Amino acid sequence: MHLDFERELYEINQKTEELRRLYVLGDKEKERELRKLQREFRKLSKETYSKLEPWERVLVARHPHRPHTMDFINLIFKDFMELHGDRSFGDDKAVVTGFAYFDRMPVAVIGQEKGRTTKEKMERNFGMPHPEGYRKAIRVAKLAESYRMPVITFVDTPGAYPGIGAEERGQSEAIAQSLYTFGYLRVPTISVVIGEGGSGGALALSVANRVLMMQNAIYSVISPEGCAAILWKDQNKVREASRVLKLTAQDLLKLGVIDVLVPEPLGASHWDYQRSARILKCFIRRHLRELLKLKPEELVGQRIRKFEKMGVFVGS
Repeated sequence: MHLDFERELYEINQKTEELRRLYVLGDKEKERELRKLQREFRKLSKETYSKLEPWERVLVARHPHRPHTMDFINLIFKDFMELHGDRSFGDDKAVVTGFAYFDRMPVAVIGQEKGRTTKEKMERNFGMPHPEGYRKAIRVAKLAESYRMPVITFVDTPGAYPGIGAEERGQSEAIAQSLYTFGYLRVPTISVVIGEGGSGGALALSVANRVLMMQNAIYSVISPEGCAAILWKDQNKVREASRVLKLTAQDLLKLGVIDVLVPEPLGASHWDYQRSARILKCFIRRHLRELLKLKPEELVGQRIRKFEKMGVFVGS
């Protein structure tokens, strides 16, 4: 599956893969043709993804082949041990939590997972957490704090699940508790928006000392579809809604909502999971080293000041 503006890229990619299957070591002609296709693909991908409109970046952020939280966990960390349940109601599979090693350092890993197959998407509720998902995240974050482990979160959700059952079990309260808990953790925290960052459901895991965001990810108070429905009552206005929401990583970096824009290989991370994970790992490593130099009270103070500054402006 590919997006409309990716059609030419997919055609070149298919030719490249076909040529790789036919390639025989020592065949100079096929080797030259293969390198030519690879150069053409890199050039076209750079041009294509550098000119995307905000709505097109929304589509890339939701791309069915885009790497998810579990993909990054498997590629970046070692010996991941998943923990389940909130010790109150049940286990929410939309939120993945556990402990792992990052460069031989034990860390806590928390992230939202949408699932890949239809069955898995249903099990994980399309990445929309219930309150027990946030309570599970809080439990693991507090456990990490007690063992002085850094906490790394991955954000990829359309938003918290708005169903009746979720509201009855305290969805708003769970999100509020998550905001408070992550705000005052006395260990280094890094949050990475890897796909969709929708409303409070995303913010609940995004209160961190460093907020990183993938080049084609989105982060917003509401989806473009929801914004178009409220402001214009017209779904044909999603492109305009995407522009006014300022939901791209490029916009949010200028506004100071995020700290770092993480580039994606070949213009979009769904083309190469491993290179995307290597790039992201380098960024996490760099910022984690900086944060590990700070004392617990300095970590909390830096985090609070960072979020207090958001939305502040000086009038003339």
